[in-house]
Amino acid sequence: MWAGVGLVLALCVLPGGGTEIQNCQEPPEWRIGEEDPMWNSRGSVTVVALLQHILVFLSRLLEDLRVKLENEGLVNISYVVVNHQGPQSQREFHLLKERVSDYITVYQQDEQQEDVWTTLNGNKDDFLIYDRCGRLVYHLGLPYSFLHFQYVEESIKIAYCENKCGNCSYMVYFCLILSMVEKKTGYDWYLKNYFSD
Repeated sequence: MWAGVGLVLALCVLPGGGTEIQNCQEPPEWRIGEEDPMWNSRGSVTVVALLQHILVFLSRLLEDLRVKLENEGLVNISYVVVNHQGPQSQREFHLLKERVSDYITVYQQDEQQEDVWTTLNGNKDDFLIYDRCGRLVYHLGLPYSFLHFQYVEESIKIAYCENKCGNCSYMVYFCLILSMVEKKTGYDWYLKNYFSD
C-alpha cells in the first residue's frame, strides 16, 4: 500500500503530475470518418476516453460513474470512447463496444486517418473533459485517470457547474435547471454565483 502512495506522491511533484490542466482552448479538429464527435456533443459536457482495450471492470466503473452522476442530477453529459488505431485494437473493437452501455459512444479509428490520439496529445487511458462550449477543462493521464480515484468524477463536476474556462452560454440554462431540481440552492444563489462578475 505504501508503495502505491509513494508513487502517487512522486507523480505529484513531477511537472504536470500526471495531469494536464489546459488553458481552455477548443480542441483541434478531429473526425471519425465523416462524423465530428465534438461538434455533435456541443451543448453538453463531453468526456473523451482514449482506450486501447477495455476490461470488464473498467467498463463497469465507467458505467457506474455515468449512472452515479446522472442520479446526482448531472444529465446531458456525452461519453465518448476513442479506440486505439493499431491493428490489434481494430480486431478487438467489437469487444470494446460490447462492454460499454449504449449511453457511451465508442469510435473506431480507420488505419488510414490521422491518429486522433496524436491530434489530442493523448495516451492510453487518458480522459479529456470538455465544457459545454467545447473547451478543454482537464486532460487527465495516469494515475489520475484511474476511475478508482475521484479525479475524473470531480473534473466532470467542475466542467459541469463551474466557469473554469469563463462563461459559456450553454451552461447558464443547465445550471439553473440543476439548482432548481436539486432544491439545494435557490434562484438567489444562482444569480449571485453566475451573474456577480
